[in-house]
Amino acid sequence: MAVETYLPSLITIITTATIDSINPCAIGVIILMISVLLAARQSIKKVLFLGSIYIISVYIVYFLAGLGLTYYFSTLPLYLTEYIAIAVASLIIIGGILEIKDYFWYGRWFSLSIPHGLSKKIHKYATKTTIVGVILLGAFVSGVELPCTGGPYLAIITLLSQNFNTTAFFLLVIYNIIFVLPLIVILLMVVLGMKLHKIKRWKQGARPYTRLLIGLLLIGLGWLLMLIANGTVNLG
Repeated sequence: MAVETYLPSLITIITTATIDSINPCAIGVIILMISVLLAARQSIKKVLFLGSIYIISVYIVYFLAGLGLTYYFSTLPLYLTEYIAIAVASLIIIGGILEIKDYFWYGRWFSLSIPHGLSKKIHKYATKTTIVGVILLGAFVSGVELPCTGGPYLAIITLLSQNFNTTAFFLLVIYNIIFVLPLIVILLMVVLGMKLHKIKRWKQGARPYTRLLIGLLLIGLGWLLMLIANGTVNLG
């Protein structure tokens, strides 16, 4: 017998986005970009300006990608949606297992991470601190990390597509605001005088625990998608 519910709830969105927001790529890039600006003795005002442009670029591209995928999934026939949900759920659960693996054995065997070649390009682009360069950098980072490390986002997109309406749209808006919040906090911390090396140390120390949290979250979301696909749970 199916159980009706109005998932994903706001708390599901907030929890998933919060864990997803501790994104090593987007955070690493803004730290690198800020360090380049400070090394070039740029003013704090310019750091704030270019950092804000980077964050806005990340937000817009990540949001539009999510919106496009959510709308596309919502237009598919029901029988196709069920198969897609099962396929996505399976991939998300596998991704969750890999993330938990990295908590215990980081870097061994296969990991969910941005390929080395693309990572080098991101670092190269991060040194081009013009307005256009920063906009392209934010867009490139968002485009690369979505298929590589966007498992939580993909799970939420699939859930929202089951009942895509105005509420789902605003939940997507909220998700992406939370997603860029750490970038905003880091930028403001630097502007207010915090040393960049302390932020880098925090990022490295939080990495294993972030992997564990993301892994557990992905397995939970994947299981939820499986229940939706087989009719045990119906979005209201």
